[in-house]
Amino acid sequence: MILYNVTSSIEPEIADEWLVFMRETHMPEVMATGFFIRSQLCRLLDEEEGGITYAAQYYCTSLEQLEEYQRVCAPGLRTDLEIRFPGQYVSFRTVLEVVE
Repeated sequence: MILYNVTSSIEPEIADEWLVFMRETHMPEVMATGFFIRSQLCRLLDEEEGGITYAAQYYCTSLEQLEEYQRVCAPGLRTDLEIRFPGQYVSFRTVLEVVE
């Protein structure tokens, strides 16, 4: 099992709007691609000064599935976020193998 983790630091002024967008639009759109079997959204409790940090986590069955998602679907979905919240958040992505 592969865990695709997208950690985002959000400007406090747009945090509520960003959270609603993630819950109601973005994460459902990612799941609708069919590449992932489940998702969850976590908030970091030990945050750095000046931002609110969330981790959107998506699980898929293989690295090949994730790579296909990144090639086919991710660019358009990222563009939607960038248009909606230009310069108001920073994200980084990690890929983990679930071993237990």
